[in-house]
Amino acid sequence: MSSPFKRLSVNRPLVSLTAYDFPTARLIDEAGVDLILVGDSLGMVFAGLPDTTGVKLEHILYHTEVVTRAVKQALIVSDFPFGTYDTPEIAVKNGRRLIEAGAHAVKLEGGLGQISKLEALREAGIPTVGHIGMLPQRVREEGGYKKKGKTSPEADRLVESAVALENTGVGAIVLESIVPEVARRITEATEVPTIGIGSGKDCDGQIRVIHDIIGAFPWFVPPFVVPKADVAGEIRRAVEAYRDEVIG
Repeated sequence: MSSPFKRLSVNRPLVSLTAYDFPTARLIDEAGVDLILVGDSLGMVFAGLPDTTGVKLEHILYHTEVVTRAVKQALIVSDFPFGTYDTPEIAVKNGRRLIEAGAHAVKLEGGLGQISKLEALREAGIPTVGHIGMLPQRVREEGGYKKKGKTSPEADRLVESAVALENTGVGAIVLESIVPEVARRITEATEVPTIGIGSGKDCDGQIRVIHDIIGAFPWFVPPFVVPKADVAGEIRRAVEAYRDEVIG
C-alpha cells in the first residue's frame, strides 16, 4: 500500500491545522493546508470540556466522517482519544475504525511506551503519526500543561523517543511544547517530518488549532499563537446587528 505521507514531501515547511466540521475543513483544504488533524482538541474548543480527556472514540469517528466529506487534497489524520489505545490489540481495532471513517492516518500520544502499539498498527497496515513532548491527554496526571525538554535527561529522552518512533514507521511526529533547541535536535535526528506546536520555528512544519488562528475561541489563546482574524468579534457584531434589526 502506498504511504499517504508521500503527499507531504514538499520542499517547504508543512502547514497543518485542525478541523472538525465540513465548512471549516473545506475552506482550509481549498486554502492549501497540507495536513488536517481531526484532533481531540475538539473537546475544548468545540464541546467546551475542560481538557481533552473527555473526548470519546465516537466523537472522533463522527467528526472524521464530516471532515472527510469536505477534503479533496490534504492528508487527514485523526487522533486516538484518551483510553482508546491502551493495548496493541485495542489500538489496532480502533485504528481500523478511524481509517474506515476516512482518516488517512491515526495519531497517538507518547514516546517509548507506545512502541508496541505503533508496531502493531504498522503490521496491520495502519499509517501513524507520533506525538511527543507535552501530552494533553496526561494533563490531569501531570497537573497542568508544562514545557518539555528543560533538563538534559528529559531532552535526551525526547530525542531517543523520536528516533524510536521513526523506527516504528510513523510518517510524521508532532512536537508539542518542547524547548525550541530540543525540537531542533529532534528535527535534525530524524528523517520524517516534525510538526511543531509551541516548539519553535526549527521544525519541518507547524500545526495549530483552527479556533486559535481565526480568533474563534477568545476565552483562551495559547501564548505561542498570534490570531490572524477575529471571528468571535465578527459573530458578536453580526448577531447584534440581527438583534437590532429584529427589535427595530
